[in-house]
Amino acid sequence: MKSISIEELKNKLTTEKELILVDVLEETDFKKSHIKGAVNIPLKRIATEAKKRFDKEDLIVVYCSNYNCSASPTAAKKLENIGFKNVYDYEGGKKEWENAGLPMEFN
Repeated sequence: MKSISIEELKNKLTTEKELILVDVLEETDFKKSHIKGAVNIPLKRIATEAKKRFDKEDLIVVYCSNYNCSASPTAAKKLENIGFKNVYDYEGGKKEWENAGLPMEFN
């Protein structure tokens, strides 16, 4: 499983038009706040939803709340196990992103 740093993610979000950013937390957490432009697919549905919505070659970055959260590395492994080839785990999650003053969406 590949991880991606905050700097790498910022760069990819501006240069990769096809990047899919996935918040793997529950819908209630996603609705409270998420990284701007992210879609929500909770960990328990990641494999079935990803197969329906994405191509195996898509560039996918998954994240959860912070470095201590295990949902995003678990999601990345699940995606790799079902054949997705370009999956990254943003380990810092929305806490690191928000603390850096980067764009968030709040409901």
